[in-house]
Amino acid sequence: MNQNVGSVDRTLRVVLGLGLLSLLFILDGNLRWWGLVGLIPLGTGLIGWCPLYTPFGLSTCAKKA
Repeated sequence: MNQNVGSVDRTLRVVLGLGLLSLLFILDGNLRWWGLVGLIPLGTGLIGWCPLYTPFGLSTCAKKA
């Protein structure tokens, strides 16, 4: 599994993921469970690989010389 998520993209994904996960503690009722969606960008940011980038051939990693 090759990494296809660059450093800026990873940072944004982790921040977005943590922000969405915070909804678990902020919102009340059934809306709070939408915060679990934050696990997706958090996970892809931590491992550095996005499964949606693969079929499209996308990569935000720096080009190797």
